[in-house]
Amino acid sequence: MTDRPSAGDRLRDLQGRAWLRFGLPGMAGSALIAVGALGIGWLPLDTELLGAPVVEALRGSLTGSLVARSLVFVGLAVLLQAWLLLGTHVLGAGVPLRSLQAVLALWAAPLLLAPPLFSRDVYSYYVQGRLMDSGSDPTTMGVAGIPGWFQAGADPMWAEAPTPYGPGWLLIEQGIASFAHPNAYLAGVLFRLSCVAGVALLAACIPALAARHGVDPGTAAWLGVLNPLIQMHFVSGAHNDALMAGLLAAAFWLATCNRCLWAAVLVGGAIAIKPIAVLALPFIGLLWAGHGAGWGARIRAWLLATLAAASTLACLFLVADAGTGVLSAAFGTPSGVLTWLSPPTAIGQALGYLTSLAGLTADASPVVAVVRGVALLAAVAIIGWLILTPDRRAPLRGAAMALGVIVVLGPVIQPWYLLWFLPLFAAAGLSTNERRAAVLLTAAFTVHGMVESSTTSDNFLDITDGITFVIAIAIVALVLFASPRERGLILGDSGRMRV
Repeated sequence: MTDRPSAGDRLRDLQGRAWLRFGLPGMAGSALIAVGALGIGWLPLDTELLGAPVVEALRGSLTGSLVARSLVFVGLAVLLQAWLLLGTHVLGAGVPLRSLQAVLALWAAPLLLAPPLFSRDVYSYYVQGRLMDSGSDPTTMGVAGIPGWFQAGADPMWAEAPTPYGPGWLLIEQGIASFAHPNAYLAGVLFRLSCVAGVALLAACIPALAARHGVDPGTAAWLGVLNPLIQMHFVSGAHNDALMAGLLAAAFWLATCNRCLWAAVLVGGAIAIKPIAVLALPFIGLLWAGHGAGWGARIRAWLLATLAAASTLACLFLVADAGTGVLSAAFGTPSGVLTWLSPPTAIGQALGYLTSLAGLTADASPVVAVVRGVALLAAVAIIGWLILTPDRRAPLRGAAMALGVIVVLGPVIQPWYLLWFLPLFAAAGLSTNERRAAVLLTAAFTVHGMVESSTTSDNFLDITDGITFVIAIAIVALVLFASPRERGLILGDSGRMRV
């Protein structure tokens, strides 16, 4: 008679097959999203893909658009549930890090060649690269300066707006645009691959950082790297924030390995992608000075870190020979967007509506500007307090909090801005309540992604926005509370996994 496998044997077998048990369902979800993106994703107007039979069927009729949108909804729900189920096992029995990295690769694979969803910034990257190729500076002029910019897929919202990106990203834009021209879709795929490089840095560095901070690497990888928002906005949406976030994670890992000079250099590289990365620099300086260092040591470390980052940035400015308007663009371009996701903007618009109704202001704009200004001052004060009271928290957590503060109190929140700080928080360690909040936040922005995905097509947009929102909430709520395991991540301890 054959002996039955022990509980330990079954546990080891499950851990070894985690990539299969969770990777394939999530991969199926990503595949549905990829097919749906053919119908409602962003495509350049001059691409030959528009003539493909499948694309034409999904984009050429009301029925096709509805099918494509449904595929995206179902795909996001499947991906979210695969992530939640994986989380119950990571938090319970544990899953090997290599299996988690394999799961990440499986989830991302179907999206690599699909049209971008949730944003079409990749096409703006392409046209900005063409501006660089023409000898112009994208940080001082908009993409409308290039003939054919609209046919290439760039968003008209940014037609006249200068880019807020640094010289490092401008060089990447120029290189990809020069190689891919005149194929804007190929350029979009190449930009996505550069963003996947940032995700790979996160996958390598976040678990290593977690181990350095006494946090379970698998838990940090699950929450901060395998998060569905990574697939939605860093892989499918292909936002350059992925490369910035990856460089910051690598910088903090180097700093915890006592390689602080190189850490500061990497922060300089991250600033050269998006200037907001400068908020991490003081915390690299704190790591350089060491725990319990006096103010003299801290000031010296801050100066050295600033010198290393500034030198890196200066070299990239010289090589790019552009980017002179990056600071004004970084502050001015994003703030031109009015979004209710931003608390200061939402409060300002609500108060402004009341003042305009009372005849005190012509419209909401003055009130929005005042509330945004007050919130920004509050953000500066809080970040200053985080820098000047380092003994109360690890520098990694301080950096995550600083980036979180500037997102919450900043004039604009885009869903991918959460990924500036969520991976760092995951590596620094979260309490049970903080982890639940992160799961709920992920679910909420998955709903937002579903609704936003429907706005990439103009078919019956005005009629179904409200219906789309209700359906999205219902789907995500069903996923969150589908079984005791999913509910456990929200309402209580998920417990140990039964085998």
